[in-house]
Amino acid sequence: MAVVSPKTVVVVPTYNERDNLPVLAGLLADLPVPNLHLLVVDDDSPDGTGEIADKLAAETPDTIGVLHRGAKDGLGRAYLAGMARALDEGADIVVQMDADLSHPASAIPAMIDALSTGNASVVIGSRYVAGGSIASDWPWFRRALSAWANIYVNVILRLRLKDATAGFKAWRAETLRALDLNSVHSNGYSFQVEMNHRAVRRGFTILEVPIRFEERGHGASKMSLGVQLESALTPWRLRFGRERG
Repeated sequence: MAVVSPKTVVVVPTYNERDNLPVLAGLLADLPVPNLHLLVVDDDSPDGTGEIADKLAAETPDTIGVLHRGAKDGLGRAYLAGMARALDEGADIVVQMDADLSHPASAIPAMIDALSTGNASVVIGSRYVAGGSIASDWPWFRRALSAWANIYVNVILRLRLKDATAGFKAWRAETLRALDLNSVHSNGYSFQVEMNHRAVRRGFTILEVPIRFEERGHGASKMSLGVQLESALTPWRLRFGRERG
């Protein structure tokens, strides 16, 4: 009897990533991972990213799907919509990663292997564990902000993670279902922290594997002042609030 490989769906939110998306799709297609799928979640990008995603899906409909949302509604909402679609379509493993090429697609096989062979419920591609690194062309102030954010989050929530704000993760499907995605409140980058917090509170094992984090390929960062404020307030809400999750 033939062995069926677990279905892995890589969920990639996009907003104005027309130059990066085809490159990322090509990198994923070249990975030695059987039954790997890409789900693009586009927030009505004015630069035509959604149309490019549709073209990629038309060329390889068995491995690429597109979820169009009507407006830019935040990174967290995009991930939640993509994760829900992936679970509905039978994903066994859900990988979340940015479209801007800062997350190395080449690390996905190791992340999946760590998830499949150990007792981890989620694997984080980490910049700050031994062997991890950040590209030398990353501005110093962003390095400082990232390092401070990790200290800040860990002090408040006691997550005991080296990269508590990381956005590159591989999840077991059953773990995502247990986290009650419908009750997740965070919308911007703080979504990453809330998901980690929920996993830790439920006693799930989180494993961190090293990655090299690169500067984005093309385009501009989506880190607005509002997103930064939400990121600063979310750990306190999670610590003292009464979340259903």
